[in-house]
Amino acid sequence: MKDSGRADFWAHKRVVITGGHGFLGSFVAEKIRQRGCRELFLPRRQQYDLRKKEDVTQLFQDAHPHLFIHLAAVVGGIGANRQHPGKFFYENAIMGLHVIECARRYGTDKLVCMGTVCSYPKFTPVPFKEEDLWAGYPEETNAPYGLAKKMLLVQLQAYRLEYGFNGIYLVPVNLYGPRDNFDPETSHVIPALIRKCVDARDSGAPNILIWGTGAATREFLYVKDAAEAIVLAAEKYNKAEPVNLGSGEEISIRDLVFQIKESVGYDGAVEWDNTKPDGQPRRCLDTTRALREFGWRAQTTFREGLDRTIAWFLENYDGKFDEVAKTGSAPRG
Repeated sequence: MKDSGRADFWAHKRVVITGGHGFLGSFVAEKIRQRGCRELFLPRRQQYDLRKKEDVTQLFQDAHPHLFIHLAAVVGGIGANRQHPGKFFYENAIMGLHVIECARRYGTDKLVCMGTVCSYPKFTPVPFKEEDLWAGYPEETNAPYGLAKKMLLVQLQAYRLEYGFNGIYLVPVNLYGPRDNFDPETSHVIPALIRKCVDARDSGAPNILIWGTGAATREFLYVKDAAEAIVLAAEKYNKAEPVNLGSGEEISIRDLVFQIKESVGYDGAVEWDNTKPDGQPRRCLDTTRALREFGWRAQTTFREGLDRTIAWFLENYDGKFDEVAKTGSAPRG
């Protein structure tokens, strides 16, 4: 049964979700439809290239959105960030700059913008608090991406001050779950490790090679919990301050590797490539603001979410593996 208040909020809104056909965006779109939204626009890159101002302008002219949720991003693990720092900076920055400016010019009622945990300083005290975002420089391998996304927070806050524009900014930790990207070249740590362990199991590989030392820790947020947070924030949050989204569970990369190995049934050895970076030493967010401001907290335990993710992958994977998956190192995020 639909909540009547939520249904009233969504019933007459025209909503645009960039990245709405992607990993996170597909779950956000489902939740919004379930809440009663009848005019939901999910632009594809072939139609509207958000890097081009004229395409973004056309998107607003075509959709006339009341609410705009900006999830589209160029993302990847440590390997992808090291290989394409310029691309990750420019494309994430320019897409956001165009979207926010057009939303202001076309009188969009509200814009929800997704940031990234990569924007936090490399040595942020744990748990990360939103006020620590400006306390130092991000971890070097993720800095271009993290800074590009953080500039969108600056833009939103500046536009709120000068134009009264209602733009909000959410900061998620590493996401995971069904429908994730499992490409070994570009995926984040959990899908990369699942793919690597399954491929090694199926090929009979005696060992797998993992970047770094395994000592770094990460917090992970199940994608459906993240989608619920975005929808609740769209309904209820209207302030300038950024809001963290996390699960409250922290795990070392070493423990994560062995947990995934066990779950998929791979009994080979693990070798660590200490010449490759660990990335940020720790990631764990303080999420009290999300609970206080719009009543959100993560509902899915990491064990439960990981089991669902592995099950989805095994059901949808064709069992083939390539040379990159057999011999390459798992990207890290």
